[in-house]
Amino acid sequence: MDRNKIEIQQLIKSTMKAVGMDLELKHESCGINMSYNFIRNNVGYDATRIQEALNEMQTPIAPEPYIQALTLHELGHALDREALMESLERTMEIVEMKNRYSLYEQYNDSNLLAMLIEEHEMNIAFEDTAWKNAEEMNKKYELVDWTSFQEVKEQGLATYLSLYNEDLQLYTNLVALHSEQIA
Repeated sequence: MDRNKIEIQQLIKSTMKAVGMDLELKHESCGINMSYNFIRNNVGYDATRIQEALNEMQTPIAPEPYIQALTLHELGHALDREALMESLERTMEIVEMKNRYSLYEQYNDSNLLAMLIEEHEMNIAFEDTAWKNAEEMNKKYELVDWTSFQEVKEQGLATYLSLYNEDLQLYTNLVALHSEQIA
């Protein structure tokens, strides 16, 4: 493992230790900076993607507070594990739908697109809860300065909100088109 990967891993582990949460940590070359796997109860990270995402920040942030804020966020998901587990059945239904229908079908059938909207709404709710939990941990343990924390949070939520808004607009247009055809 190169020096940057080792430093990132050490920062994640030290953040976990600071808040008293000891989850398994896995390096994954998956293109997602960090993720929480609620089924296996572990945190995954892609050191290369973390470095890229850090460089994509609109306001420059040092690596340490960036990685600490991301780690707190993933630990925030871990604190919400029960709710994540409760969503598993519906999540699997949505995954099955995605596997059964092509993207064209998903985006041209209002019922299928409604399921994608529901998935977005679930993801946004879980993200919001994880950030709230991360904020509480950060207040308690004072690891990341407030400005940096907020910048990382905004970057993290922006992707989810952007994709949701795009699909919601498509859904609204599709429903309007069908309503015009019926009238």
